[in-house]
Amino acid sequence: MNKRLRLTITILIILLIAGMIFYPKIKPFIASKLKKQLTTGAPIRQMQQKLNASGFIIVPEQLSEMVKTTGTLRPDEEVDLAFETSGKIININFKEGTRVNKGDLLAKINDRPLQAQLQKLLVEKKLAEAKEFRQRSLLDRDAISQESYDQIQTELQSTEADINLISARISETELRAPFDGIIGLRYLSEGAYATPSTKIARLIKISPIKIEFSMPEKYASEIKIGFPITFKIDGSDEIYKASVYAIDPKIDITTRTIVLRALYPNRNEELKSGRYASITMTLSQIDNAIAIPTEALIPEMEGEKVFIYKSGKASTVKVNTGLRTESSIQITSGLHFGDTLLTTGILQLRQSLPVQLDTLITNK
Repeated sequence: MNKRLRLTITILIILLIAGMIFYPKIKPFIASKLKKQLTTGAPIRQMQQKLNASGFIIVPEQLSEMVKTTGTLRPDEEVDLAFETSGKIININFKEGTRVNKGDLLAKINDRPLQAQLQKLLVEKKLAEAKEFRQRSLLDRDAISQESYDQIQTELQSTEADINLISARISETELRAPFDGIIGLRYLSEGAYATPSTKIARLIKISPIKIEFSMPEKYASEIKIGFPITFKIDGSDEIYKASVYAIDPKIDITTRTIVLRALYPNRNEELKSGRYASITMTLSQIDNAIAIPTEALIPEMEGEKVFIYKSGKASTVKVNTGLRTESSIQITSGLHFGDTLLTTGILQLRQSLPVQLDTLITNK
């Protein structure tokens, strides 16, 4: 065992001494060989480090600020129909879901007692008129005093006032359409007893139709009467055009929004009230703007940046932003027309990284 250990140690010492003797002679040869390999392999590694990316050349664009919100379609006019007085319904003259015109008689309450009073007053008026005629003739001949004539004239005027009162009470027993529209479902039948708080039916007018929606308060100064909007409704791809006709003068302090109403002609009455609407408004327009895709913008703690293609490498550029749209964002400083913006491989890009452009387009 001791002999084997001594032999191993002796061999190691001999190899160490041999290495110390021959290393200075073979060192130049090893160094040149290694250098040649490194020189030959460098382009391959450099080529492997290039990142494939896409980009486009920045050119002037027209940029519009689009604001989207939601709203509700409301009828132009809407009212719950009810009588002004109480009584038994003796006639219903409309069919549910049909069109009626302003002034049409829709329902009637029993007015026989009132009609009897009116007939009595008409007879009294006739007698009072005849008496007034005779008294006036006598007054012209100075056969009666002025006081006597004034008394009979007062009686006539009182009778006429009573007739007007009864006529007004009779009109309260008639339910007439206050405007042109479509009448909805009725809630009572003939023979039912109605009071002023009893709803008979609902009348609506949906031509034109209103679109009610809210906007953030920061846009309050930009929207005026007549401002155009476009909107869509669920289940349809058709785009409708309307214009603002009313703006609430007060901003809601809870939501910090302002309520607006727009008007759409709805001549064919294809839109129904109560439906949900997706609304789009174009608030401002900028010509000759620098606009980039939102996905090309990289937010950082110090600000925002993008990568451009310069001399075959990626170059970092700090930018300031302006107007934002659904898919683009305006760059107010940092970029110039003619710069090549990199739009893919954003997470892998870094300063001075070699880049191979796969696709180069002109932004339009």
